[in-house]
Amino acid sequence: MCADRITAEQRSRLMAQIKGKDTKPERVVRSLCHAMGLRFRLHRRDLPGTPDLVFPKHRLCLFVHGCFWHRHGCKFASIPKTRPEYWSQKFEANSRRDERCINKLKLLDWRVDVIWECELKDLDRVKQRIQSLTAPLH
Repeated sequence: MCADRITAEQRSRLMAQIKGKDTKPERVVRSLCHAMGLRFRLHRRDLPGTPDLVFPKHRLCLFVHGCFWHRHGCKFASIPKTRPEYWSQKFEANSRRDERCINKLKLLDWRVDVIWECELKDLDRVKQRIQSLTAPLH
């Protein structure tokens, strides 16, 4: 199936298969955190935005965002050729929602960070970032 000749029905079917939870990037970050000895909760629905990983001991919420859906700005954040107006509105709404949720979490005195899907190409760097976020404050 050529990306330039995809029909609206095909695009809809493809997009419907994409999961919101337990995605591969999220599982990679969870595995990394677990290997680091960190303990966390998943998808706490009582917190704004239902963060992917919550570290209560560190008052830290991590979101693992896909570059396409959350508009990272990297090469993976393209706009589909079919119905570009719809997708632009959809992505803008996603970005606004993300910003609102992060601001609400900060107002509740949570620290928040986003790990982007494309950043997982360098797991050592992601691990260092998580270590710095969860290091004890002296």
